[in-house]
Amino acid sequence: MKAFDIAEKFRKGADTLSRHFSSRRIGLNICLFSALSLAISGTCLAAAESSAAPADNTGVTGRVVIYTPTEDYLIEYMQQRLDEAFPNCEISIEYYHTGDLAAKVKAEGTDTECDIIFDCEYGYLESLKDILVPIDFVDETQFVEDMLSPDKTYMPVDRYSGSVIIREDILEEKGLPVPESYEELLDPMYKGLIEMPNPAASSTGYLFLKSLANAWGDQEAVDYLHALDANILQYPGGGSGPVKDAAAGECAIALSLTFKAAELISDGYPLQIHFFKEGAPYTPAGLAIIQNHETNPAVEAVVRYFYSDIIDDYLNTYLPELVKVGQVNTVPNYPAEIPYADMSNNTPDVKEALISLYED
Repeated sequence: MKAFDIAEKFRKGADTLSRHFSSRRIGLNICLFSALSLAISGTCLAAAESSAAPADNTGVTGRVVIYTPTEDYLIEYMQQRLDEAFPNCEISIEYYHTGDLAAKVKAEGTDTECDIIFDCEYGYLESLKDILVPIDFVDETQFVEDMLSPDKTYMPVDRYSGSVIIREDILEEKGLPVPESYEELLDPMYKGLIEMPNPAASSTGYLFLKSLANAWGDQEAVDYLHALDANILQYPGGGSGPVKDAAAGECAIALSLTFKAAELISDGYPLQIHFFKEGAPYTPAGLAIIQNHETNPAVEAVVRYFYSDIIDDYLNTYLPELVKVGQVNTVPNYPAEIPYADMSNNTPDVKEALISLYED
């Protein structure tokens, strides 16, 4: 390819900043950002916090480093909860794109400064399982079966799906119809109006590729995305990049994250969430502990606190797709029923081969 063209568009849309949030380093600017992000999302963090009954972790000391590919406002939420619960610990949450995170931890092995990987897609966690320690102190019966790790080397955090998010007002202004299938997106009339994450660099972008590969076959899916490239405006970095651009009016069609679209709709942006007949690509994401780091008592305490005091608020407030037995979705503007795509056989080896085929 095409690889060069895609890489060029990706560079134009990429956000390569690594964000570091530490209990010792959050100052006035971060506090202001946190307040702003919560106000924009319409989330009452105090209400979520008041529903929890925090364990007494004031006697826990030490340093805990968490690597995550999750969203900024979720990092802010987690940082605030952990700082309040562990006033005598230094807890640092550091952001990396998913692929960068996995590559960094794999290269560093158990000598990495990372203690906990948070909210990372299962396929990447599988690729790291040789340096992960089983988590046997969290009750697995609280989770639905398809979220369980076969050997407890990671525990569920959330699942997230992708969807086709559309600015119908922009299409209407241009006299264009709302597309109803992936095939229709190939029409030249949508040239420069579509964004998606790069399937070779973004876990969300790869989910779209994998779902189409399962629906149509590997080569057909790759050929389709190569053809779609002619209509792509850019490949933003991160899974939420396209829908943020759609909200800003920079594109009309975004293959992006459902939860971010729901949040932006609640913020008043004129977005519509669509699912094509192939279904919504999705992946579960989890939490893992690096081997030999479990000997730090603060690491286990943080993980216990998440699963005893944070996870319900986290899911009910932000990411309501099914993780726990009996879980009910109460998030405004979130699709009540999501027609999930076939995401079977989504192993690291399969992913490597499919991305290699895509990049040829």
